[in-house]
Amino acid sequence: MPGDLYSRFAQSFEHFADRVLVEDDSRAWTYGEVARLAGRLASRLQALSVAAGERVLVQTDKRVETLILYLATIRCGAIYLPLNVDYTQAELDYFAMDATPVLAVCRDASVELFGRIGGGKLQVTTIAALFADLPEGEAPPVARAADDTAAILYTSGTTGKPKGAMLTQDNLVSNGETLIDLWRFTPEDRLIHALPIFHVHGLFVAVHCVVFSGASMVFLPKFDSGRVIQLMSASTVLMGVPTFYIRLLADPAFIRERAAHMRLFISGSAPLSADIHRAFEARCGHRVLERYGMTETGMLTSNPYDGERRAGYVGPPLPGVALRIADFEGGQVMPQGEVGIIEVKGRNVFKGYWRMPEKTAAEFRPDGYFITGDMGVIDADGYVQIVGREKDLIISGGLNVYPAEVEALLDDRADVAEAAVIGVPHPDLGEAVVAVVQPAGQFDPEAVREAMRRDLAAFKVPKAVLVMEALPRNTMGKIQKKQLRETYANLFTA
Repeated sequence: MPGDLYSRFAQSFEHFADRVLVEDDSRAWTYGEVARLAGRLASRLQALSVAAGERVLVQTDKRVETLILYLATIRCGAIYLPLNVDYTQAELDYFAMDATPVLAVCRDASVELFGRIGGGKLQVTTIAALFADLPEGEAPPVARAADDTAAILYTSGTTGKPKGAMLTQDNLVSNGETLIDLWRFTPEDRLIHALPIFHVHGLFVAVHCVVFSGASMVFLPKFDSGRVIQLMSASTVLMGVPTFYIRLLADPAFIRERAAHMRLFISGSAPLSADIHRAFEARCGHRVLERYGMTETGMLTSNPYDGERRAGYVGPPLPGVALRIADFEGGQVMPQGEVGIIEVKGRNVFKGYWRMPEKTAAEFRPDGYFITGDMGVIDADGYVQIVGREKDLIISGGLNVYPAEVEALLDDRADVAEAAVIGVPHPDLGEAVVAVVQPAGQFDPEAVREAMRRDLAAFKVPKAVLVMEALPRNTMGKIQKKQLRETYANLFTA
């Protein structure tokens, strides 16, 4: 198999040229048509100085043209850098200054905003402008080595400073090949694609499974239970976050007959509760296949396609992935059945953080294992169970929120003496972001939330800001977030 990503795409473009690759509510595109458009768009990108190793920053709506932009960027040998559409000016400015992209692609309404970020020096364009009067000539694919970076995805850090995870050509090719084999993807599959395409799940896992296997997909701008249920009669696979399955169960139209044509429901990006797992099977007869992955690693484990899909477990490690449970502080490997930090090694594991060599070194053991920050245990059958997180990560609606970033904004306020940000159970989002504040004088929680909306993406803004006279601490003076989580565990579920 080829070591570079575009060569792997090209195999499918040639072999399945006349088959439909992607469709939306307006039309369908074949593999051959997408390939030709990617080639023509690559010519346009090269005219805009997009060359091998350069970064292309993208914050656009989900549409087929954005998918083609991704393919064209990879064809140019450049590095694709997708961003959440909810990121604010302050967040975007950091990404632009850190990644120094040669080109930024944004929504029509964001052109003025993008003109202000990155020191006002960014070359900015839009999807509409890129596709207007495309040149007829197709730029030839630029060869890349297996270890060359294909994409950078920013993930917030526990210090509040986002880190750019560099994913290589081989990281993405090897993980995609493993998944289509494991999950039995074929050209006869049709995926309901309702995920965003700015993170690993929607862009790499979903899209690569489809393209590598010659399957097709329906692009939905966002998850809508009614539309998803309607599409099931002519589709075979749904990939989603737990929120998708919670909302399907809440829809009375979702009955066993509706799911009869489907062969596979996959869940990831956040833990799927055992209750939802069992309720889903009772409703439609399908056991959700839960898997586990990270921005830095792609997919790591998966419940089996054939065999027991255990509620509350994320399955055994993928073929080619070495996974162990270790003591966090010392790195000693723990005996089977004991809880520790999950560490992994394999072709899927990223090459490091962009321009952060010290941070990269700190995240790897001397023998090359990556320290995930997730706490887990492996049972006697080799199934992995995630039991918590060593890091303070909150996963809300499948999106990562690091408390330190939110706490930093709160701590800068004159009316806040101290703040702790926690995740608490939420019936729809899985976890909701909650801020617990010790105020300094007069304090208006809703005014604080309104102010935070100007500086944070919507999914990071606390769903509730609660007031305590004094935050709980241990004998060393450390705020007891575990106690806070227990105190407010029923805030949204009571």
